[in-house]
Amino acid sequence: MTRFLASASLAALLTACASISIAEDVEATAAEVAAMTPASMPQVGDDLLTVYRGLHSNPELSFKESASAAYLADELRALGFNVTEGVGDDWVKAKAMRDEGEVREGVGGYGVVGVLENGDGPTVLIRADSDALPVPEQTGLPFASQVRAETWTGVESGVMHACGHDVHMTSWVGAARNLVARKDEWSGTLVMIIQPAEEIGLGAKAMIDDGLFERFPQPDYNLALHVSAGAPSGTIAYSSGWALANVDSVDITVKGVGGHGAYPHTTVDPVLVASHIVTSVQSLVSRNVNPQTPAVVTVGSFKAGAKHNIVPGEAQLLLTVRSYDDDTRQLLLDGIERIAKGQAAAFGAPEPEVTSESDYTPSTYNDPNLTAKSVAAMRAVLGDEKVVEVEPVMGGEDFSQYSRTDAKIPSLIFWVGAVEPSKYEASKESKLPLPSLHSPFFAPDAAPTIETGVTAMTATALSLFNED
Repeated sequence: MTRFLASASLAALLTACASISIAEDVEATAAEVAAMTPASMPQVGDDLLTVYRGLHSNPELSFKESASAAYLADELRALGFNVTEGVGDDWVKAKAMRDEGEVREGVGGYGVVGVLENGDGPTVLIRADSDALPVPEQTGLPFASQVRAETWTGVESGVMHACGHDVHMTSWVGAARNLVARKDEWSGTLVMIIQPAEEIGLGAKAMIDDGLFERFPQPDYNLALHVSAGAPSGTIAYSSGWALANVDSVDITVKGVGGHGAYPHTTVDPVLVASHIVTSVQSLVSRNVNPQTPAVVTVGSFKAGAKHNIVPGEAQLLLTVRSYDDDTRQLLLDGIERIAKGQAAAFGAPEPEVTSESDYTPSTYNDPNLTAKSVAAMRAVLGDEKVVEVEPVMGGEDFSQYSRTDAKIPSLIFWVGAVEPSKYEASKESKLPLPSLHSPFFAPDAAPTIETGVTAMTATALSLFNED
């Protein structure tokens, strides 16, 4: 894609992940980790925590994830994902696997794909996202990010894994290690992918457009996890059916006729027109959408004018629009355009420009059958009380793209609690909320969060490989 920017300053991540020192006050010993591990699962040791801290200290922005991709691709190679197995004398199949089944980098930008065939059975895809956010870190952790970089839109900022993608990648590594170590317990094809640019909603589509499901085995199931900043570590939360929303961005440029503020009768005031648009678009949810159907229309930016006594020539509104089903999405988008043009006409203003991004993030639907199978597997190793169903949210995730292809692949993304339990309990009685995702203060309770993520993902994959 044309949005790639160089990331040479982070090229040392390979070395960092292998050798970063762990501060005494945050180090989890093998014994501590073992105490949190179900007996049926391999333990996550200090080596995996070192991977996490290395990734956390060296974040990379969207479409700049070169060093992270290289490190994780090498992790798969070390696990044997580039070895053709189980094909016998079928040289045609063997050649195809060598051509397309080894670890590949550069898929859809800095995407990584590794394929491991382990006999007959279903194909299971496990995805983790790798990009960080332009957020200066303020956690105070000894391994906090000091990285600064320029976004693909040209803004320089501190960079931080404020959305937990470092946990996602580390859990992905742990799950891959577990599944390779337990190859004699499952049969099928494992596809491990690292996806770039989730934070700007373009990475999944980039990988699909680059032939993810044509160049590599098409999965029977897609799996992913995401940390939760509102649930205690050691727990899993999930939604069956709708899980995350369609995310559309709409820009409205309201045209007017500028002039002196003392003589408004000689102008067509775009501020007045835009103000009526802001008020009227709220009627879409309250009067046009079924009350039992979730929908959100939020005006996040209103820009107009530069001086007290000047009526500007135009005003600009920036909106975020959220929905679950595609019919409601279209109703909201059509309604915004209708209201904007209607209000402008009512005030005698020129027709406004209403544009929405074609690369929107579609809603995420957790296949109910896949969800039920996966929840049963997770509860078997974590306990019923640790795996809870929650309401869907109006946030967005481009993991949804993998199930939106013509193949309609059953998919599941689940939440992994990331809050230290005592802090979670204390927050219930405090007026101060916990740091949210994208906060500069967000610091996951790393060891048990990663442990739970690895355990849940491993158990789910094993259950799908062995469902027959």
